[in-house]
Amino acid sequence: MRAKGFSLIAKIYICLAIILSGHLKLLAGEVKGIRFWQDPEKTRLVFDVSESVNYQVFTLDNPYRLVVDIDNGELKTEVSDIDVPKKRVKNIRSSQQENKLRIVLDLEKGVTSQDFTLKPFQDYGHRLVIDLKDKSAKKAVVKTAESAIKERNRDIIIAIDAGHGGEDPGAIGPKKTKEKNITLAVAKILARKINQEKGLKAFLTRSSDYYVGLEKRTQLAREQKADLFISLHADGFTDPRVRGASVWVLSAKGANSEMGKWLEKREKSSDLLGGVESLSNKDPLVAQVLLDLSMHYSVGASINAAERVRKELSVRMQKMHGKTLRKAAFIVLRMPDIPAMLVEMAFISNPQEEKTLKTKKQQRKIADSILIGVKKYFKSFPPDGSLYAAMAKTQSYEVKRGDTLSEIAQLFGVTTQQLKLHNNLKSNQLRIGQTLAIPGA
Repeated sequence: MRAKGFSLIAKIYICLAIILSGHLKLLAGEVKGIRFWQDPEKTRLVFDVSESVNYQVFTLDNPYRLVVDIDNGELKTEVSDIDVPKKRVKNIRSSQQENKLRIVLDLEKGVTSQDFTLKPFQDYGHRLVIDLKDKSAKKAVVKTAESAIKERNRDIIIAIDAGHGGEDPGAIGPKKTKEKNITLAVAKILARKINQEKGLKAFLTRSSDYYVGLEKRTQLAREQKADLFISLHADGFTDPRVRGASVWVLSAKGANSEMGKWLEKREKSSDLLGGVESLSNKDPLVAQVLLDLSMHYSVGASINAAERVRKELSVRMQKMHGKTLRKAAFIVLRMPDIPAMLVEMAFISNPQEEKTLKTKKQQRKIADSILIGVKKYFKSFPPDGSLYAAMAKTQSYEVKRGDTLSEIAQLFGVTTQQLKLHNNLKSNQLRIGQTLAIPGA
């Protein structure tokens, strides 16, 4: 009896062992996808994993490598199918060791790495994120505010922020058009048009398909000494009938409409989608400075600039969503030192507007409207030390190499004929150093 009982117990243990081993295998971290994102500062490596995993990350020299070990990991994708970026990474390979999946990146040079995990959110499951930066990377030299103010006839700097990007597609239209692609396309057109204007200079917070954290976008604007911040979006809504463009400014109290509350909620999800570490460990004093808008934020300047852009859009767009400026507590507008606006170019969730937004004609129309509004604002409120300020004071203009009469007329909002009559010019020919008086001085 004792032998038979022992035999039965042994069989039970064996069955339990088999069941548990199968269960443990199910709990092993499956790597379902691996992808890269590249931006000017870093290369981002993203692992889509089936669950929260235990892992180790370390680098090796001679040759340069990054090694990622995932406990009980199992690779469910082919590394040969992964699109490896040209910068920093030469090759990616994998090996399956006992109770461990090893992924190795062969690198061009030494890197520093930062890693973190993200919990499931919307369409994404668990993610392991690793950011690689060059060890020898030099920090960009940024002019101090004092030196920027001392510059004579300086360019007015305009930050153009293409919403979403990388892991965060933004809203997606009925025909699968991604908001991140539309915002980047319009941002590039607008930047090009601004850079063709004398006295204006644009820079993009992102120049291709990668994600920039919400606070990082405003940080970039400060580093570049921006005089104005414009964030571009083409958002979606639950009702596909909703359509029209709108311009938003900051509200310290939060959204003043249901639409604003919806858009605020969508903005908050961007960092979670894009892959930004939790901000809970930030210095509370820094957080307070970012949120304390009562003393220093130039609300009036933002409203003045945004209203001019809204008016120009209302002239050129088929439909506006609302007849006035809208207000919401968007993170990208929380800057106490830089006037800022958020432009909703249309609703990508509306089938007709999705179709129109994809056309270069409509994209140029939006960019033209914003540019004209911006120029009108800075003609009325030129920053100290800028070329616009110098022109406003003197109401005259000294001709420089490459200038044309039509360009100068456009800059001051007058016609070519008015300039010619006011300066007794017989032709459109100009000479370098010639001073033109501006009509209406």
